[in-house]
Amino acid sequence: MSHWSPETPGGTVPAMPTLARFYGIRVYIHWHDHPPPHVHIKSGEHKASMHIETLEIIHGRLPKRVRLLVLEWAMQHRGELRRAWAAVRATEKPPTIEPLD
Repeated sequence: MSHWSPETPGGTVPAMPTLARFYGIRVYIHWHDHPPPHVHIKSGEHKASMHIETLEIIHGRLPKRVRLLVLEWAMQHRGELRRAWAAVRATEKPPTIEPLD
């Protein structure tokens, strides 16, 4: 796989590539983030980090409804989440993941 430059046309690096958006929820990932493999979630003023392997919230809090929606989505896309983590760790473009429908 070829390396992808995370720079945008304006020369800035998006700090947090968005993997998916659904129901007012944004799921994103940081470049070269620290282990364990995780994604970040934002919904309104609520923020959390979710472990990709266990799907547990490891930092922050989400309202129950949001947590359940994210969990359902993550269960459907765990393989893609693993690939996204590997991609950003290697400075490669992460895949956009289908939203929860």
